Amino acid sequence: MNIEAKEEFTQLRGWKQNRTNPSLQEVYKTIHVPQKGSFLRKLLAFIGPGYLVAVGYMDPGNWATDLAGGSSFQYSLLSVILISNLMAILLQALSARLGIATGRDLAQACRDHYSKPVVISLWLLCELAIAACDLAEVIGSAIALQLLFHIPLIYGVLITALDVLLLLLLQKKGFRYIEAIVISLITMIMICFGFELFLAKPNMGEVLHGFVPSAQLITNPQMLYVGLGILGATVMPHNLYLHSSIVQTRRYDETSADKRSAITFATIDSTVALMLALFVNAAILILSAATFHSTGHTDVAEIQDAYQLLNPLLGSGIASVMFAVALLASGQNSTLTGTLAGQIVMEGFLNIRLKPWLRRLITRLIAIVPAVIVIGLYGEHGTTSLLILSQVILSLQLSFAVIPLVQFTSDKSKMGEFVSPRWLQFLAWTVAFMIAVLNAYLLYGTIFD
Repeated sequence: MNIEAKEEFTQLRGWKQNRTNPSLQEVYKTIHVPQKGSFLRKLLAFIGPGYLVAVGYMDPGNWATDLAGGSSFQYSLLSVILISNLMAILLQALSARLGIATGRDLAQACRDHYSKPVVISLWLLCELAIAACDLAEVIGSAIALQLLFHIPLIYGVLITALDVLLLLLLQKKGFRYIEAIVISLITMIMICFGFELFLAKPNMGEVLHGFVPSAQLITNPQMLYVGLGILGATVMPHNLYLHSSIVQTRRYDETSADKRSAITFATIDSTVALMLALFVNAAILILSAATFHSTGHTDVAEIQDAYQLLNPLLGSGIASVMFAVALLASGQNSTLTGTLAGQIVMEGFLNIRLKPWLRRLITRLIAIVPAVIVIGLYGEHGTTSLLILSQVILSLQLSFAVIPLVQFTSDKSKMGEFVSPRWLQFLAWTVAFMIAVLNAYLLYGTIFD
């Protein structure tokens, strides 16, 4: 047995199967990574997957909690956004490590490790979480279309189904096109909020102080509850499945050195992208605090209310338009990555390969149907309740993705030489425990309050 074969045997001996078919076969290993060249040139080849992941951390489901946190408690909950983002950076780094080291995405790893009943249960929970996330994105896009073009919500929801066709078109052209569209939309969101913050002129001293955790987070039950809502809305379970798959779109030699290099570059990519997501989430809360809390509007939680108040409070006719444009970009970005995650999860857990257009159409219909029913029965105000429900479902499912991820990346028999070092294992298990406890508390409070 040569050295490379021995390394592969050692690396894979903890799995039931030595090999597994790659997910997203149509784009697997399609992006070339140069073997020679500068550090920057290699890094540029890896830039992309992290931004698709970052989209999930700034989707419309985050907006309501960030708006409520800023209007109610000014800048105090910025510390929660920071802590949530640091957790996300750690978990996404582990997700990339799993995909690169083992050639498995998280769903495939679960199928290869757990019994069939457990695998089916995890798949159902994950599908529920993706549907909930897609629901928030559909509603967010529909609200943006209503605010910008006065399209009734129910028609806006139906229009969102068309982005399935856009994703199919882009994927046929190549995965780089999807990454380019996502990065462009993220740039648009950042420009919009940069402009909004310029108009709002927040007190930078108070903003910086808000990033420091205070005792009030624990002693004030209302602040704790909203803070847990921000945590539940920030760390997205489907992103862990997504990231472990799309890092495998890069083509490089399967040597230990190249895999280690790939893990480093993928971690840099996702960390930088998630810092941009931190800016967006913090900007929403800062805008809410500087514009609403400071003027006595301490109960703004609905996106429509924020839109109506921005123009008169900021004294600019374009402020509300920029807010709605950012919302539309956020919703469309999230639907692109959410439908990809749906395909990865079904293929990974069940080893069933549907036509991409069919899989994405099913995912979108699961989100559109409840949105149309609720809007038809309860009107616009029902959408806020749906957004809250979607975040509760995501919170419930999160630990079922985090714990397997930490378990696999901490197991030397599965990861070989790429197993997480002891300090990283300690941090990862600490984060997994905190997420499980905090989301259980959030779920309890949502049901009984």
